[in-house]
This record gives sequence, C-alpha cells and structure tokens, in this order.
Amino acid sequence: MAKTLFFFLILFSSTLLIATANSQIFSRSLSPSKLGLKKEKLSHLHFYFHDIVSGRKPTALKIIPEAAVTKNSSSFFGAVFMMDDPLTVGPEANSKMVGKAQGIYASASQTEVGFLMVLNFAFMEGKYNGSNLSVLGRNAVLSGVREMPIVGGSGLFRFARGYAKAETYSLDPKTGDAIVEYNVFVFHY
Repeated sequence: MAKTLFFFLILFSSTLLIATANSQIFSRSLSPSKLGLKKEKLSHLHFYFHDIVSGRKPTALKIIPEAAVTKNSSSFFGAVFMMDDPLTVGPEANSKMVGKAQGIYASASQTEVGFLMVLNFAFMEGKYNGSNLSVLGRNAVLSGVREMPIVGGSGLFRFARGYAKAETYSLDPKTGDAIVEYNVFVFHY
C-alpha cells in the first residue's frame, strides 16, 4: 500500500511539474522598452479625403439595400457605405496620394446626417508607409468642424491615441461627392 501511494505521489508530482512547465501565460507585465518603445511623441498630419459616390469609379459604395425608412429619411438613416477613399496632400483630385481611408460609414441618426465612422487611414508615403491609424466615432457631416477619436494604430502608430478634425472642403449637392480636409493629432511612440 505504501509503495502504491508513493508511486501515485511521484506520478502526480511529475504530472504537475510537466503541466506547469507547458502552461501558457495569459498575462504579464512588460517594460515598454522591451517592445522597442521610446519616448512618446505628438504628430500632426494634414491631408484631404476624397469621397466619390458617383460616376464610373466611385470610391464609396452603398453596400446594404435601402430599407423603406431609409428611402424616406432626410438623414439617410440606415444607409451603409464601404469606402476606399484616396487621401491626398492637396484638395485637387490629381494631388499626390499619401494613403487611403478604408472602412465603413453608416448613417446612424434619424434627425440629422450623422455617420458612424469605422475606418483606417492606411498610409503609403514617406516614413509612415505601411502604418495605419484607426478611427471610430461620430461624424455630424453638416457641422462645420467635426472631431473623431483615433483609437489605435499599427506600424509607426502602435499604441496611438488622439483625434481627427474634419472640415468639409467641398460637397457637390447633386452627386454627393465630397472632399474633406483632415487635421489629425496623434500621440504615438
């Protein structure tokens, strides 16, 4: 009996040691320097967003069929668009492209044109090439200046936080095509 108990004790201890050695770690504290993070900086980016919903090559498309309420709504409530809009240095369509605004915007207000914006600013120029900033917020389109939060990023914008200030540069009431000036202020490492 003592030999059997001793055997099970050794087997249990061995199993416990092996399980402990192979266990996954769910959470641990890290030093920011171990991730290569140095001093946090504040950057200002300025560009123009070209949202083209008309013509042969639109950059934003309505992706969900309109509900009856959307067709009769002055705020386009319920409309959902997928976008791949150019970001340029200047307001002209042929201005140098520095990135793309890729994501979804949806009319989320029954009383005004107010979009829920879920997008990434995907940069493809200069030192920010391959880096992204993520925006998640409300855009009251007909307001003069709108602010939307920057909720994260990747590449040079890892651990990013800040805000994007949008101001309509031009809006064609017949087509719905718009050019929006953006000033983005972002903390990152």
